[in-house]
Amino acid sequence: MICSPPRKRGHELEAGESVSSHESVPVTGSLREITTGEFAADADLAIELRRVAGEAGLGRPLRHPRVQKSGLALAGHFYGVVPTRVQVLGETELSYLDTLGHDGRSKASRGFFSLGLSCVIVSCDILPPDELIAAAEATHTPLFVSEARSSRTINAVHALLDDRLAPQASLHGVLVDVFGIGVLLLGKSGIGKSECAIELVLRGHRLVADDVVLCDWRPPGEVYGRAAELLRNHVEVRGLGILDLKALIGVTSVINRKRIDLVVQLVDWKNDAEYDRLGLEDRTFSILGTPIRELAVPVRPGRDMGTIVELAARSELLRRDGTHSARDLLGKLEQQLVTRAAIDADIPLTRAAAPPGPSRRDEISPHDRTGQNESSAWIPVVRPKPGGGQ
Repeated sequence: MICSPPRKRGHELEAGESVSSHESVPVTGSLREITTGEFAADADLAIELRRVAGEAGLGRPLRHPRVQKSGLALAGHFYGVVPTRVQVLGETELSYLDTLGHDGRSKASRGFFSLGLSCVIVSCDILPPDELIAAAEATHTPLFVSEARSSRTINAVHALLDDRLAPQASLHGVLVDVFGIGVLLLGKSGIGKSECAIELVLRGHRLVADDVVLCDWRPPGEVYGRAAELLRNHVEVRGLGILDLKALIGVTSVINRKRIDLVVQLVDWKNDAEYDRLGLEDRTFSILGTPIRELAVPVRPGRDMGTIVELAARSELLRRDGTHSARDLLGKLEQQLVTRAAIDADIPLTRAAAPPGPSRRDEISPHDRTGQNESSAWIPVVRPKPGGGQ
């Protein structure tokens, strides 16, 4: 089992390492980061940044996916400033600097940039004061100007850094998209994960990754999987070799990325082993600190694993819709046992436990029900005898 809290970013497992939910696998790797220069030049950044100072500091690292607006730091309060975050200065912060004189702006700028910041972005396409530019150049801190407003600038930075700094792990398995449910097939080498995936693709489902699944964590607590770049769209079948499913079957047979919703552990069938036959067990498999529902499915000759995985995906859809077939059946069984035990013991049944049957209201004519309220529906009605006698 892989356990890595989301706050510990960027740990990776070695590609191809087998993972079991019943053992603990240490997560190895260094802290993920990108340089300020890579960040500013990234083609996926949705805003345009113009550098005005600090070219010598473009190699400084960014290690946090969230920006920081440190207006108080300009006033000399430096507590809580994280240098490896992107610092954003907007109209509010610059309006504060405008209230200061030349000496005040110089002092505030020198104090702010003395913190060893990775980079600073000024939003709203405002040219920073000369004192701010001079302090950035003196400390070799990259200073950028964004043409967008602060809100759009922050959203664009978050979107890019969430992707570039997301914690990652690699698993030995197969990921397929079945009815919109991302199913991660795990199991020992040669148990039939790839063959099961091909069977599902031939039924109209989509392959995400075979052999090596690269997983990354995204807020608020979801894990996505994708294939390694060299292995994308390919699957290995013993006896046939490596096949390109996109070329063989078509573009609709593959997908680049999918959220992992269900983990299916394929295990060898053992006659003396006990398997879940009711579906009441709630097991989870942890990937990057995120628990994902797990099923253990035994494999033996003659079992149609493609159909079983399809049923598992359909069942997951029902569970998400609030329907739990096994628990619903168990509830009906318990209710039936309670009702039968009460009848055998000659215990008066409550209205809630009464067996289904014709209601007393159905036996009373509309004339007899006149003047009765809802609570009298279970009270026996005494009808007058002919001739006025009781």
